[in-house]
Parts: sequence; structure tokens; C-alpha cells
Amino acid sequence: MTRKEKKALARILAAGALLVAASLAPLEGYWRLGAYLVPYIVVGWDVLRKALLNIAHGQVFDENFLMALATVGALALGEYSEAVGVMLFYQVGELFQTHAVGQSRKSIAALMDIRPDEANLLRDGEPVTVDPEEVEVGQLILIRPGEKVPLDGRVIDGASTLDTAALTGESVPRRVAEGDEIVSGCVNLTGVLTVEVTKPFGESTVAKILELVENASSKKAHAENFITRFARWYTPAVVIGAVCLAVIPPLIAGGWSQWVHRALIFLVISCPCALVISIPLAFFGGIGGASRRGILVKGGNYLEQLAKVETAVFDKTGTLTKGVFEVAGVYPAQGVTEQELLACAALAEQYSNHPIAQSLRRAYGQDADPDRVADVEEIAGRGVTAKVDGKAVAAGNEKLMTAVGVAAPPCADGGTVVHVAREGVYLGRVVIADAVKESAPEAIAELKKRGIRTVMLTGDAKSVGQAVAEKLGLDEVHAELLPGDKVEQVERLLAGRSPKGTLAYVGDGVNDAPVLGRADVGVAMGAMGSDAALEAADVVLMDDDLTKLADAMDVARKCSRIVVENIVFALAVKALFLVLGAFGLASMWEAVFADVGVAVIAILNAGRMLRAK
Repeated sequence: MTRKEKKALARILAAGALLVAASLAPLEGYWRLGAYLVPYIVVGWDVLRKALLNIAHGQVFDENFLMALATVGALALGEYSEAVGVMLFYQVGELFQTHAVGQSRKSIAALMDIRPDEANLLRDGEPVTVDPEEVEVGQLILIRPGEKVPLDGRVIDGASTLDTAALTGESVPRRVAEGDEIVSGCVNLTGVLTVEVTKPFGESTVAKILELVENASSKKAHAENFITRFARWYTPAVVIGAVCLAVIPPLIAGGWSQWVHRALIFLVISCPCALVISIPLAFFGGIGGASRRGILVKGGNYLEQLAKVETAVFDKTGTLTKGVFEVAGVYPAQGVTEQELLACAALAEQYSNHPIAQSLRRAYGQDADPDRVADVEEIAGRGVTAKVDGKAVAAGNEKLMTAVGVAAPPCADGGTVVHVAREGVYLGRVVIADAVKESAPEAIAELKKRGIRTVMLTGDAKSVGQAVAEKLGLDEVHAELLPGDKVEQVERLLAGRSPKGTLAYVGDGVNDAPVLGRADVGVAMGAMGSDAALEAADVVLMDDDLTKLADAMDVARKCSRIVVENIVFALAVKALFLVLGAFGLASMWEAVFADVGVAVIAILNAGRMLRAK
């Protein structure tokens, strides 16, 4: 409990004790009023002060005004104990609300406690402790075991494991060694690292993530905006209603005191605290709950959109697949071994930097002997020809085979096919494919369980796209698309969604920016906080784990359910008690429950977002 909360609690306890004393004291007239005014001022002076200040600034209709008007009116009518009791319980509710909001902020602060306090800058080989903001690009820093990585950089000496839980929500440490890139916000666990800084602190991963979390509350969801607009009209409406209740019936039937008392009860019941506090708290808790799982949501509006997703559209390379080409199949001709086929292809491609050539060399698994290869010629769009062990070898597509006079058999393999021929004789084919991510099948299955339609858009060949789609069980696939074609496909899918449904596009955040921006919710693969992902998307999966997309949707749906529960519950209870109060069937104490009680229950409900596992 904070110092401010302790002071508020002390005031409440003191006022409660003074109220009991005033109730037991055998006083009459002004002495009795004075005895009750003491606890009233002790517990309610700040509410009266805020009400007067807001009126002076033209902000009349808020909860402070309602409570001040209702309790001062009760004092004027001689309902001293009710006036003090209403203010006392109102302050109890305010204390609870302050504590709940403070706990939610602490929870998020703890989850995102990744800002480093200092950096060990190497000067003449000796570490000097400085503020991370003072370190410049190109300078060297030393990171000891147990210290946070203060800035983004590249390891130039040492090896270690990093705890990335604060960024990704994952407990499995990440190995780093010389030449590896590391990002700020992680914790160095084992070895000592010397790191060359590649970004200033203001542009580092930790600074950008903290900025996103801090600004998330400024992007309000539709429900939050609705409550703001609702309160703006609702509060003056109930004040006018209370005035009418206090004036019109007595003009007809008399009994001014009775009707004024009912009007005061009406005012206490009408206070919109439950909605104004609990709805933002639910979204704030949802953003915090998502960040605990390594999912950054940039605002409550995106959380709300995520809860209504009907269609999830995926990029292929780098999203559903690893973006790294690997040999997926080796199919030698009759009389040829797999190793012989791989050797010919790898040796012919040994001087090429193309990803396909690199995958062939990795699959061959042996160091190529340059003396075995001569007369290498790379033919753009077709492949490579070379002399391997003095024999003419061609490795490439069907067009290359035709050019060298070799008939390649037709095939429908799901990937890039490299045909190999030697001395005009067909040796077989090697299929190169972009490997599917380990998390992709489970992620798609989880989305299907939630009734979400899955679509893949890719620029790859139809056979490649279809093979990946069949492997993952996707509902729809569109291949051979340019970036503009992807936008057109998303436009078509958007036009086909239901009025309340939304579409999420999941990409790697680099070349998918136009589609990420066009979708209702853009979800990017974070790659431990890449700049492009953090800037282009509305939601970022920090460790590229696709299964967290379903987690994010579960958090969003739970948050939306809690918001709806709070709105329905608060409005229903208040409507009931407003009617009871208008007809004289609700006392001031019941009015307190309709205000403070409903607020406390709604906040407890919203707090479930922070406790969610």
C-alpha cells in the first residue's frame, strides 16, 4: 500500500470512529450537527474541494459534484448519519479503486521492468559505469553475468546465455556468441560479453517497447470511448432528473422534504464510477496480461479488434515458414545414389551465394574441394554449369535441362526443384523447400478450434504454396502474388467478413507493411523487437511464436467479456435502484451499494485480467 493510500485509510478509520462516537453521544440541535460535521469534513473535504475546483473550471457534472450535492443535501434535511455514511463508503470505494489501478500499473511495470539503469562503457580497456543514454554507436560495453543488456549491439567477444523472459515471456535461455546480435532488455546469465553498440538508447529495443506500453492506454477501445461519451451525457441528465424529482411531484402533491430526499438518493445511485473506472482497468489489465506472454498490444482498440477476429491471413516466408531454404527431398535416377547426386549439385554450386546453393552445400555436409571443379558458369534464371572431376555437370531448372539437351521428367514436388545432369545423362532431382516453423501446425490448429478461418498469401509458386497449405491444413491459399496483389486479396476478404467481425494479417513486419496497415489488426513477428515489426504492426509477437496468436485472441476475448459484464451489470443495477429511489423504495444506504458496491464489484471483475494465467 502506498503512502497516499495509507493516509486515505487512516482518514477513513478516523472518520468511522468519529461517526460511531457522534451516533452514541446524547446531543441535540446544533451540537448534534457539529458532532457529525467533524467526521464529514475529515473524510469528505477533498471531495468538496474537487467539486468546487471543477465547478470553477466549468467541469460541473462529475462524481465529486454528485456526492457533494447529495451529502450536503442530506445534512440540510437532518439526515446526518446518512450524509457521513455515504461519504465514508464513497471514500472506501475510491481507496479500493486507487489501490486496484495502482496494482495494475505495478503489475505492468514489473512485467516490463527491462529498462537498464547503467552500462559498463569500456574506456582504455577498463569498464566505467555510465547512463545508457550517454553511450554512442560504435563504442564497446561490458556485460557481466546477472546484468541487463543496456543497449542493442553485436557480440565481439565472449559467449553466454540470455534470459529473454521480459521480452518474450519464454523461460528458455537464448545462446549467444561472437558475431551474434543481441537486444536490450535481456538479462545476461552466464558468461562475460563484450558488445559493440549498434543503436543509441533512444532507438534501442527496450526504449521502443517501453514507449509502446506507456502509450498503449492513450489508444482507447470503442467501449472506452462509449463510456466517456455516455458519462458526458448521462451525468447532466440524471442531475436534471433529480431536480425534476425534487420539484415537480411536490408542486402537485406536496411533501417537499420527502421528494428532495428521494432526489438526493437518486443522485447518489446515479454516479457512473463503476463504468468510468472498471472499463479502462479491464483493457489496461488485458494489455498487461498479453505483455506477460511476450505479446505487445499497442492499445485497447487493437485488443478489442483482436477479440472479434473471424479471418486470420498469413504471409508464408518468415511467418509460417522459417525463411531458410533446406533440402526437403533427394530423388536420384536409377543407378545413382543420393550422395552422388548431392555431391554433383553441391560441387557445381560451390561458388554461388544463392540461398538454394547454400542449402545444397549444407545438405552435402562436406567441404568442397575447389580442385575438383572448373569452368563454372552461372546462368541467370536457370542454374549453373561446371566441370566436376573433368565431367560436364548442369544443375538447375527444366529450362537448363532443355538447354543442355537432357529430358527432365515432370514432377509436382512442393518446393524449388534442382535437376542435375552429367555428361548429358539425367542423374535426378533435389527438392529445396522453406521449412515450416515448428509452432505453425499447432498455431493453425488452435485458431481452427476457435472457429477462425485461415488464409495464406504468398509470392511463391502455386505448387509451393499449396504444399505448405496442405501440410498446415489452411482453409485457403493464394500464390504468385505481388505486394499489390496481397492488398487486393485482403480487400476482398475484408468485404466478405461479417459486420461485427474483423480480419487479422500476420506478417514479418518488413515487406508486409502495406497489408499490415490495411488489415483490421496487423500482427507482426517481433524477432526479439525488430524495428520494422514494432513500427508496422498493431500487435507484436516478440519471439515469433505463432501459437501466441491464439493466446492473444484468448486474452482479448476474455477482456471483451469482462467489459460487457461490467457494462450490463452496472447499468442494470443502477437502473433498478434509480427506479426504487424515485418511488421511495431505496434508502440512502442502498444508494451507497448501488454506487460504491457496484464499482467495487466491477473493479474486482476487471482485476481478473491481471490475475489470468
